[in-house]
Amino acid sequence: MPATKKELLTNLNHNFNKLTPGGIREFDYKASSIPGIIKLTLGEPDFNVPAAMKEAAIASINANDSHYAPGTGTPALRKAIAHFMADRYNLDYDPDSEIAVTVGATEGIYASLSAIINPGDEILVTTPTFPLYMVVTKILGGTPVEIDTSADNFVLTPAKLQAVLAKHPHAKGIILNYPSNPTGVTYTAAQIKALAEAIKATNLVVIADEIYSELVYDGPHTSIASFIPEQTLILNGASKSHAMTGYRIGFIAGPQELMKPVSAIHAMMVTAASDPTMAAAVAAFDTVEGKTATLEMKEAYKQRRNFVVEVLKQLGFEMTTPNGAFYIFAKIPTQFGNDDLKFATDLANEGKVAVIPGSFFGAGGQGYVRISYATSMETLKQAMDNIAAFVNKED
Repeated sequence: MPATKKELLTNLNHNFNKLTPGGIREFDYKASSIPGIIKLTLGEPDFNVPAAMKEAAIASINANDSHYAPGTGTPALRKAIAHFMADRYNLDYDPDSEIAVTVGATEGIYASLSAIINPGDEILVTTPTFPLYMVVTKILGGTPVEIDTSADNFVLTPAKLQAVLAKHPHAKGIILNYPSNPTGVTYTAAQIKALAEAIKATNLVVIADEIYSELVYDGPHTSIASFIPEQTLILNGASKSHAMTGYRIGFIAGPQELMKPVSAIHAMMVTAASDPTMAAAVAAFDTVEGKTATLEMKEAYKQRRNFVVEVLKQLGFEMTTPNGAFYIFAKIPTQFGNDDLKFATDLANEGKVAVIPGSFFGAGGQGYVRISYATSMETLKQAMDNIAAFVNKED
């Protein structure tokens, strides 16, 4: 096996030296080697891709649909996405100039941040949150400014935002992820409207990661773009709503002048998403079958959430009941102190249940664990029995 010439190592992107190891995947990998482990770690839906989506992908392959698509995605998919955004959220986007299909929402994060960050720029990030936002910001030479929302039930208030802006008046953008990974908390229409009014008085670009927007349990999802579309880039996709994580279809929607650099950077990185997966996404976003499948999944997730929240509260965990996504962010019982990494490690080794330490998600996460309930009720029942045995043994 070849060894890298040592002198080359000093020529690498220096921003990588600012990064910390990827805690979530690393912890999941280590836990996976434990015999008998039940993993409640990753945000991976346990449902199969609905039949209509699979049939559309197969039809695309059989039709020899194997050539380069336009960089922003096939016209059919962009039209389907425009219809989806209008139908679900009453948002109006031009499929020809205001929508770009990405290789998952992850690539959308990179393309969006690449379009706005210059070296040294500050990006506000509400935490606890998906750590990739901070990682990408650092790789691009920016500085993430974490806003700890744990004291406000994991919701960013206008007052907190204004206090942060007083200290960081030149911040370039703000990332909002809701429903949230890892907390499952989302914003009411009134909360997001008040926050939008505060942001409107600034020149912040809002990157609104709304990938879990279809998985809101009580009441509709309200996009911040309903109030400030002129300064918002929405990230969304089919991964969570249609169990299509492996198909890697996401999208970005925003005003034309913001979308120009975003779309150009996206095309330079990946050229375009694959034709068969885009055909599948058309069926996801623009058919009755696609909408029905999401509603059925959401109902199953809601039942799982109710079960897990009830059991955890009985065991001494504290949490804000999530109203979206498929995660519970629970404060560990008081007898275990505040070391979430130790708690999660001991639970995996002794209780045979893997969860993710809350401190991996930034400021406000210490003392918590993230539990994914994107698995079967049978598995969740066994996991809760194991957690109960582990917690009660420590009493």
